Amino acid sequence: MNPGETSNKGVVFIVDDDEAMRNSLRWLIESVGRTVETYGSAQAFLDNHYPGRSGCLLLDVRMPGMSGLELQSQLESHDIRLPVIILTGHGDVGMAVKAMKAGALDFIEKPFDDELLLATIEKALTEDAEKRVERASRAEILARMGQLTKRENQVMEMVTNGKSNKEIAAELNVSAKTVEAHRAHVMEKMEAGSLAELVRMAMTVAAS
Repeated sequence: MNPGETSNKGVVFIVDDDEAMRNSLRWLIESVGRTVETYGSAQAFLDNHYPGRSGCLLLDVRMPGMSGLELQSQLESHDIRLPVIILTGHGDVGMAVKAMKAGALDFIEKPFDDELLLATIEKALTEDAEKRVERASRAEILARMGQLTKRENQVMEMVTNGKSNKEIAAELNVSAKTVEAHRAHVMEKMEAGSLAELVRMAMTVAAS
C-alpha cells in the first residue's frame, strides 16, 4: 500500500515486543479476513506509519523503550487517529484504565478470549470508519464556509441560531431584502437544500 492510500477494510496494527504474541495475534486476526501489520516496538511503528491510514491499533502496555502509554500519548502529535485497544497483562489493569482515560477504546487482559478480542477489533474498525466519514464531512463543510464573505458568515451564524430575517436586518442595520439576498447566497454556497440542512452543517462544525 502506498502513502495516501487507505484500505476500505482497515488494517489492524499490532505493537508488541513479544514475537510469539505478535504471531499468535496475526494468525487469529487474519483468520477472519482482516489485514494485519506487526511491530516489535513503539518506535518501529512510528517509523513506518504515515498519517491517513485506516484501521485500529492493538497496543501492548509494557515494552522496552517506549511503553504503550508513551506511544499512545504521541499519536496525536504524529497525526495518527487510530482507535487504540490496550493489551494488558496481569497487574497492569491500572495502567490500562489510565490508557482509557487518555482515549483508548478498550483494554483486553492477557490471556484473552479470542472472540472477545475479535469483537473489540471489529468495534474499533467500525468506529474508525465512522469517524473518518465525520471528519471528511466536516472538512467539506469548512471548505464551503471558506467561500462565504464575512457578512455571509455573520448571516449564516444568525440564521442557524434561529434569528429571523427581520431580527438579522435590525442587528446588522441593513434592509430585510439585503438579508434575504445574503441568505440566498449562503444557501447556494453551502449547497444546503433547506434551512434544517444548513443548521445540521453548523452543528457538525460546532461539535467537532
